[in-house]
Amino acid sequence: MGLTWHNVVMPERSSKKRPTDPNALAADIVAEATGQKTDDGKDPAAVELGRKGGLKGGKARAEKLSPERRSEIAKKAAAARWGKQG
Repeated sequence: MGLTWHNVVMPERSSKKRPTDPNALAADIVAEATGQKTDDGKDPAAVELGRKGGLKGGKARAEKLSPERRSEIAKKAAAARWGKQG
């Protein structure tokens, strides 16, 4: 029995964009293979700062909301959620 189309697994694609210039591509591959390339284009300090804000954001916002405002938000969310069914 041969392979059928639903048993074949597609290969995973790399999300990295590689340079089209052969020399730049070679340098990129060598740097990655030797562990010299660690720059992902993000500032580590900014990443950490964003993470800190994200970890406390929802909890801090909920503490600042009055019970009335929280109820308004919940009603709006319920209407949006259940209003789609019909």
